[in-house]
Parts: sequence; structure tokens; C-alpha cells
Amino acid sequence: MSNLDQRPAPTPCGAEPRTGPVHELLAGREVPLGESTVVRRLLPSLGRRMVGAWVFVDHYGPDDIADEPGMQVPPHPHIGLQTVSWLHAGEVLHRDSLGSLQTVRPRELGLMTSGRAIAHSEESPSPHRNAPILHGAQLWVALPGEHRHTAPSFEHHTTLPVLRGGGGLSATVILGELDGAASPGTTFSPLVGADLALAAGTDTALPLTEDFEYAVLSMSGAPEIDGVPLPPGSLLYLGEGRRHLPLRSDHDAAVMLLGGVPFEEEIVMWWNFIGRSAEDIVQARADWEEGSRFGEVKGYAGDRLSAPALPPVPLKPRGRTR
Repeated sequence: MSNLDQRPAPTPCGAEPRTGPVHELLAGREVPLGESTVVRRLLPSLGRRMVGAWVFVDHYGPDDIADEPGMQVPPHPHIGLQTVSWLHAGEVLHRDSLGSLQTVRPRELGLMTSGRAIAHSEESPSPHRNAPILHGAQLWVALPGEHRHTAPSFEHHTTLPVLRGGGGLSATVILGELDGAASPGTTFSPLVGADLALAAGTDTALPLTEDFEYAVLSMSGAPEIDGVPLPPGSLLYLGEGRRHLPLRSDHDAAVMLLGGVPFEEEIVMWWNFIGRSAEDIVQARADWEEGSRFGEVKGYAGDRLSAPALPPVPLKPRGRTR
């Protein structure tokens, strides 16, 4: 997934100082993506920048794309992060500069590690007869400093662990670990991403890791998370210090649980890059514009994205405090 903003501001990343459990409800801002897709951007936001190593969260759909282009994101670059593609409906065709060509379908994990440099594109396969509804989330994970220059890679996992407990809850572990179940996806810091399906009448509690901070993204329905009603397309930041999370829903609903050890490093996040200094970002932009370092995405029917102009303000690394 790309940030298509042609005037992206530098994003001072890092969470607030540790405060224990909280309830902080964030509404997404609508951002156009490609020709016809509009996403709700939850992270980064004015109120919250990171949740563990999770630094970017877009929620989109459900959209009827039967007569629309659907998702059309031209080739663009990344450094210093992982992208996570997760669908509830529809299909997304992934291409990258490693030569990967993979259709990602609902409840399958598309995981790309940019490391030192990669380029990719994403598009809704045409025609859409078999998948006319598009609904999902795109997320980024910041790579720790010791791994930010790792070799780029792409993983596609069709089988993921599912936890089925009492009370109407089914939890698919997308990334990291949850209650003893581990995703096959590669991670570089302690974290969790899970898809929680809540059947009508769910009333239960999910075990958590006390030293993680957490947030819940509402995908569909109207569940209550720790007693807080959560509208679709919103994000509830929950803080740290939790051993379990109460969940209930009168009707079928779905949410994504995101969590991890608070990310303590100072980083610079601008456009589609995460670095540790202004020089990292300036060099990555120059390399992309010059056609070096990132490789070529072959097969996409269109031009690649040009990098926007650098901002007039200095790019400074920021940590957890503002």
C-alpha cells in the first residue's frame, strides 16, 4: 500500500509516554487512493502515531467495485518497514521488484518486508465478476534499527492459526503471537495482529500480554470493546498493562487487534519511507527518482509513481514523546 499524498508532511512517530490502560477512540480521515478507492486512515493521526511497531493503518470498504476500477496503486517504493495486506472481501494482485506476482484473497496474509529497498504495486484483478466487493485493511510495521537494512522479501500465507474459544469468539493470528498461537509470517519485534470474528451474542474476554500496548480496529458490525461501542472504521487505543480484553457483540461483528511492545527508537516517517535521519529519506527519494536501488515492477499497466517534493521544514527523527 502506498501513501499517495503528493505533499506528505513529515510524520513525528512514537507513542505517548506509558500511561497504563486507556480508552482513546480515533475516527479515520478519508484519503483518496488511486482512481476510485477511498480509505479511512487511522494511523498516523493527530491523536496517535504508533501502536507498538504498527505505524500505518488504512481501512477500506466494503465497496462495490463491479463497475469501478477498484484498487489501482501504481509501482512505488518502500524502505524500513513491512506491509501487511488483509482482506475480508475481494482480491488484490501484488507485484514487486523481486518478481513476485501473487493474488491475495480474504483471510490470507500478504506480507512484504521492504528492508533496504523494494518497489511494488497493488491492483484489483479485472474483471471483478468473482469478487465485486472490496473490503480490507492495509498496515505498516516499522522495522527495528538492527533489521532496517535486511534483504527485501515477500510472503504469502494461506493457512494461519485460528483460536476458537467459548463465548462466540474466533481469532485468526495474522502476525506475531496471541495466547500461544503464532503466525508463520516473519516478524522483527514482539507484536501481534489478529482478526477477531465475534458471533452474535459474543460475551467473552481475550488473554493479552501485559507489557504490550494495544488498539482495536473495527472492521464491521457494532461490537463493544472493554465496554466501549466501536463504530465500523474506527480505532480504539487501549494503552498498556492489560491482561485480558472484554469483548461482546449483540450481532455478528469483526475487529482487528493490533499490539506490541512500545517502539522506543526515534524514526523519520515520510511518504513511503521509514528511516532514522533526514539523510536516509533524502537518499531514498533520490534513488527512486533516479531509478536505482529499488528495482523494477514488471507487468503493471501504467506508469510508476513519482516521489513528491521534500517538505520545506527539516525532517527530524522523533521518539515516543511529542
